[in-house]
Amino acid sequence: MAEHELYHIIHQLEKPHNLQQAPQLLSKAKLGLLHIQALVPSSDTTPQHLHIATSVLEHGALLSIRLKDTEAFTRYYQQLQPFYSLPHDRWQRDKRPSNQSKVTGLYLLLLLSVGDYAGFHTVLEGLEMSSGKKQIEKDELIQYPVRLEQALMEGSYDKVWGETKGERVPSEEFAVFSEVLINTIRSEIASCSERAYPSLPISNAKNLLFLDSEGAVIQFAQARGWVAKEGRIYFPQQEAEALAAEKDVMSSSNTVIENTLGYARKLETIV
Repeated sequence: MAEHELYHIIHQLEKPHNLQQAPQLLSKAKLGLLHIQALVPSSDTTPQHLHIATSVLEHGALLSIRLKDTEAFTRYYQQLQPFYSLPHDRWQRDKRPSNQSKVTGLYLLLLLSVGDYAGFHTVLEGLEMSSGKKQIEKDELIQYPVRLEQALMEGSYDKVWGETKGERVPSEEFAVFSEVLINTIRSEIASCSERAYPSLPISNAKNLLFLDSEGAVIQFAQARGWVAKEGRIYFPQQEAEALAAEKDVMSSSNTVIENTLGYARKLETIV
């Protein structure tokens, strides 16, 4: 496959209406990169081929997110790392990877959404070593997941909620992972609520779970097996545990009574 054909595919990938055709186009493009020996960079890879390869792989990463295919996104991120680690003099002027910060920031957000904090800090430390801490602090696409991670560590879920709304989200790709992160947090809050309360008013649950309406609370409750009635959410697990505890108390009480009666009989016998 000639270089002009690869440029044509890249142009096709940039068209929004081609989203569903993206996997087939990307497969064809990667075969083309293999043909020109540019899928993995080497000392013989020309700057022009480096530019073509990173364009294909970065499009693949970003389109995978829009298709909500996190496994494909992770593969593209990993394939891009050898290109991102190349020295500046291997690239043509103004032809360095154009989406490196976005792809890396999205990968950091993915790690947060699955709770891989160790992996998050490993990637962040690598960035600080390669680019410098001051440069990273200026990069909004990297700082967005950094702020979210700090808020999570503080337990400030309201800050996380605020960061994932509206204009604070850097791009539509970040919005995909931000929603995954909110769902993860919502699940954690729900698990804690089940253990902490026998029931909650639906209005309180709406605020606690960062849901937009009481109807959304009821749908969420049904999905988790909770009971919604008379304006409250009841947690079956708590009710079951309470009944079990009550049975234990009754059983213990009966044992104490039996022991006391037995002791009294022995006293009568002695007297």
